[in-house]
Amino acid sequence: MCRNIKTLHNFEPPATDEEIRAAALQYVRKVSGSQKPSQANEAAFARAVDEVAESTSRLLGTLVTSAAPRDREVEAARAKARAEKRFGRAAA
Repeated sequence: MCRNIKTLHNFEPPATDEEIRAAALQYVRKVSGSQKPSQANEAAFARAVDEVAESTSRLLGTLVTSAAPRDREVEAARAKARAEKRFGRAAA
């Protein structure tokens, strides 16, 4: 359920609004316990996603680090290698 919640800080290029929103959506889904809210809870759910995304964006804008930014492509390749080692190579 939380596959889109990834580390967003200290990447080059920086996290996009879409990545931040995807992480916020996954967080709200996890906390609320529902993949899709009922009509009665839809407004509260959407508001929570907006607020979490806004807070996350503010946080990422204020964090500082002395480490060099990580390259997204290199990190994606490492994640793919870990997945292949764990689950085996997917059939093409």
